[in-house]
Amino acid sequence: MPSVTHDDAPPLADLMPWSVAPPRLGRGWPSGPDAATLKARWDAFVKAEGPDRETLLEPTRSRTLHSAVGQLPGQDTGTEKLARASGPCPDPVRVLHAPFDEQWLIPDHRLIDVARPELWRVRDEHQVFVLETPESRLLAASALPLLRPGRVRPLYRRPGGTEPNLAPGLLDHLRDRLGTPVEPLDLLAWTLAAVRPDLTVPLTADPGLWARGVESGHRALWLMRRNGDRPKLPGGRRPYVRAPLPSRPLTLEYDREEETLLLGEGRISPVPPEAWDYEVAGVKVLEQWFTARVTEPEPGTLAAIRPATWPQAWTSELLELITVLALLAELQPLDEELTSPVTTTDLRRAGVLPVPGTARRPASVLDGHEEGPEGQLTLI
Repeated sequence: MPSVTHDDAPPLADLMPWSVAPPRLGRGWPSGPDAATLKARWDAFVKAEGPDRETLLEPTRSRTLHSAVGQLPGQDTGTEKLARASGPCPDPVRVLHAPFDEQWLIPDHRLIDVARPELWRVRDEHQVFVLETPESRLLAASALPLLRPGRVRPLYRRPGGTEPNLAPGLLDHLRDRLGTPVEPLDLLAWTLAAVRPDLTVPLTADPGLWARGVESGHRALWLMRRNGDRPKLPGGRRPYVRAPLPSRPLTLEYDREEETLLLGEGRISPVPPEAWDYEVAGVKVLEQWFTARVTEPEPGTLAAIRPATWPQAWTSELLELITVLALLAELQPLDEELTSPVTTTDLRRAGVLPVPGTARRPASVLDGHEEGPEGQLTLI
């Protein structure tokens, strides 16, 4: 973790004041690592009738077959009650199911106990979701995060990468102190590089230190978001499948001496120890990723509908995940002494802090209609 320190460093909660608790699904079957499987689950659900459909839904106090809810922002799904639902499955969307584990979700409000529509309204190709993880580093993702229990802090308060979720006046103050342009993504990059375990973020007016931190943070941001060019390790260090994976690998082991990942009889190497050891909140990322794909679901549930064999796409995703973790582990912490600190006291004197109450709430008006229950239109 970064060791840049200062006793008067501002909290992340003041620098990025609007935060939202993550969505809570309430049932596991509408999400999973394979989009085709989700469509098969939906088909089985709408083919069932009466008590069978109710059982398959796995109803909660928040969602039953008779709950009346509107569409999720930006999604074209039915709004009739699930008791009468029919037709094809809504197109699944990418979500961050666990640290560095992008999976798929049926984006139907009727299937999600607490969907957080305010996050869906600002979800687009420009958005970056910052996630607080207990006793661990910050994560950043382009996909809508489902991780609990931390807070989600979108970088932008509106679609299109407009109105950054930053303390009003903060960017201008840093530009004046540094004498260099500072964009929202630059401040986020610095935050990823410098944030402390207590979620305070030391800031600096030293242009050289700032540039080094921003450079490191931008690389971490690129690796975490995994958009654009695909990350690659140097030629001799790239992981490959050395022995074919079985149709359904049930065990995952690591040979540290051989730097080999063993999935049943399958073998992937080289896998750097740093990738195998990479943890978030005390959990090995690779083990968690694998477990999510091989854990046996309860028979008779919709979650029991899953690929009959290990898809090739999962192997490709695993190879990329190994690469990402290895490259993240190579990033050097920002361990320089903090020079020219920009403190909480400085920000208060400049009028940047305290932030107004409106900055801690979602943008109040968005130009768009959202379909409410039973086809009614709602203006947001």
